[in-house]
Amino acid sequence: QVQLVESGGGLVQPGGSLRLSCAASGSIFSIYTMAWYRQAPGKQRDLVATISSGGITNYADSVKGRFTISRDNAKNTVSLQMNSLKPEDAAVYYCKMTRPPVAYWGQGTQVTVSS
Repeated sequence: QVQLVESGGGLVQPGGSLRLSCAASGSIFSIYTMAWYRQAPGKQRDLVATISSGGITNYADSVKGRFTISRDNAKNTVSLQMNSLKPEDAAVYYCKMTRPPVAYWGQGTQVTVSS
């Protein structure tokens, strides 16, 4: 059974940084594309960043230059380094593991950006 567990969320001031991590278990992590999504209250869940099994990354325009996604296949983890955080970055952040036709989601971790 695949399980994804996010961690690292919390409260940070505007301009600050946070690092989110997602630990995967129950499958061959290295063959999956990993992604981070976020969902603010009353809004749809949006893609933030992806990293392929080969390490190719893509970012939403709103986070380019501020966020960095990375993966450690030896540790079955994917991380999201978030710098220069803005109030509009506040959301629940979800980890997703995908290899069509299957996809798995974590339970989410809350990020609050406020002074």
